[in-house]
Amino acid sequence: MPLRALPRLALLILPVAFVLVFVIGPLAITVAVSFWQRVGFTVEPALTPVNYLDFFEGVRIIVLERSLVVAPVATAIGLVIAYPIAYFLAFRASRHVVRVILLLITIPFLVNYVIRNFAWSYLLGRNGPINDSIIGLGLSDGPIDWLLFSDFSVYVGLVAAYMPFMVFPLWLSLAGIDRRQIEASWMLGANPFLTFLRVTLPLSLPGLFAAAIFGFVGVFGESAVSLILGGAGYELMGNTISSAMEVLHYPLAAAMSSVVVAVMTALLVAWYLGFDVRSFLGKILIRGG
Repeated sequence: MPLRALPRLALLILPVAFVLVFVIGPLAITVAVSFWQRVGFTVEPALTPVNYLDFFEGVRIIVLERSLVVAPVATAIGLVIAYPIAYFLAFRASRHVVRVILLLITIPFLVNYVIRNFAWSYLLGRNGPINDSIIGLGLSDGPIDWLLFSDFSVYVGLVAAYMPFMVFPLWLSLAGIDRRQIEASWMLGANPFLTFLRVTLPLSLPGLFAAAIFGFVGVFGESAVSLILGGAGYELMGNTISSAMEVLHYPLAAAMSSVVVAVMTALLVAWYLGFDVRSFLGKILIRGG
């Protein structure tokens, strides 16, 4: 091996070691524990699929099905809101306005996550300001009950929690587009809408995919929003896993966590096999190839 390759190898070893120790290692332990068995208030090493059977054959599978519906819908709503914001920041706003808006987007994260959800429960409650405004405007004769402890309130909380995470990768992707490609489309006679569909949107797909991953992963494992805004009995996978851990059923919690990781991995693999990554990332991957 040439000596000049040693520094590159040394730099590569560090991130690989980090992934092995802090990502692959805990995942491997989780999968191993998922096959253990619970004995009283303790767990014993074993090799049994009983925890997976309890999950797939019990009522908990309904929670997985709900999570597989809620996560894509909340992610899609977040993208619909985040993309125009990122587009405005990348193409229409001045640098000063960009800094101000990005600061405003990050300010809510200075407040405790649980407190933010309780704030939403107050806003959406029967005696909250939103219901008061609706009654005051004459749009309803009384409080609207479905604003809180419903699918609507859960989606509101999820989008508010994870949409800001989508703005940043979308903005970075859109801001990195070469303006000359857009101008070339205009000079060739394409209108702004056609230019967006054929030039801007395809070139922003890496950021769009990253934003979708951030949103989906966060929503799929969510627990606080569904508990506070969904009310008793409204559970997503995060709540079910937490419930299993609270009763010290660590093997079952590990089994459900393994299923969640498997679902996310399957989605990533499906995207990788279904799309041409080189067409998305272009020169970056071509240079590395």
